[in-house]
Amino acid sequence: MKIYLYLFVCLHLFAVRVHSLIDGLYCGRESCYDLLNVTRESSKQEIVKAYRTLAKKYHPDMARTVEDKQLYTERFRAFANAYEILKDEETRMDYDRMLDNPQEYYTHYYRYYRHRYAPKVDVRLVLFIVISVISAIQYYSQYSNYNAAIDYLVTLPKYRIQAQEIARREGLLSNADTSKKTRGRKAISKQEEEAIIRQIVQQKLDIKGGYKKPSITRILWLQMLLLPYYLFLKLKWHIRWFFKFHLNKHELGDEEKLYLICCYLKINREQFDSLTEKEQDQLWAQQTWIKENFLEWKREKDEEQKKKLNESGRYKAYRRYMKSGGPGQITFDAD
Repeated sequence: MKIYLYLFVCLHLFAVRVHSLIDGLYCGRESCYDLLNVTRESSKQEIVKAYRTLAKKYHPDMARTVEDKQLYTERFRAFANAYEILKDEETRMDYDRMLDNPQEYYTHYYRYYRHRYAPKVDVRLVLFIVISVISAIQYYSQYSNYNAAIDYLVTLPKYRIQAQEIARREGLLSNADTSKKTRGRKAISKQEEEAIIRQIVQQKLDIKGGYKKPSITRILWLQMLLLPYYLFLKLKWHIRWFFKFHLNKHELGDEEKLYLICCYLKINREQFDSLTEKEQDQLWAQQTWIKENFLEWKREKDEEQKKKLNESGRYKAYRRYMKSGGPGQITFDAD
């Protein structure tokens, strides 16, 4: 008898735990379908029709007494919540899954709160907007930096004089001696001259680095779209390098030598192009694509840098300061 009683209690507790309707989830212990007077086979149109019928009947404004209004409010909230659950296909599918599989207790909690608190906006749309905004900022930054560089170069006498000479040769500017007829248009001609000089500087100068001409291929959208292509080119280049120069021992070309020089210097091609002609010629003359030659060149550069620092008065003062104790030294002022 005790065994049967024990089994009955266990089965009763187990049945309560795996009940298809869970407190705090969806419609609680009530069925969302029963609240709207529909079945699981009802279509979305039938659910909408049932909700509108109940809304007209149990809306709080339809109550005549205070007690009725309180009752109508509770009922209205109940079937409005049921309607919100059943009108969405994904939420309704999760609710039906809970009815069919009550034993998946924690899974139902996860699905319910995921729908309740997860953002309703599509993540793909958010990513699209974020990447688009970043791309727009990148292009605007390129455009601003390039214009700032042009504005600065136009003010430099070196480039300004060269641009004026080019403009005179091309007939865009008149000679320095102007006639009396054109002197009255001095302010206008000055603006035109500035525009012409600026245009020539843009055409003739190839600015490198972070201030170079803006390009749509350097924005994030294009970089992401072209990433597979860049990876393919990189892989192809390394395979070609391995078979051509490691296996077949071919002689290095100028592009391959330049690649090795940039690798040893730990810079990219644009940074190499921004070096002065003297520095580039020195690297080529000493054949720094050969590692032994590069190490020798680097040692010479380090020695030159040390000599310059030793001759610098500021560096000497810094060394004396560090020898005397540096930032941790204690000094006493004599009274």
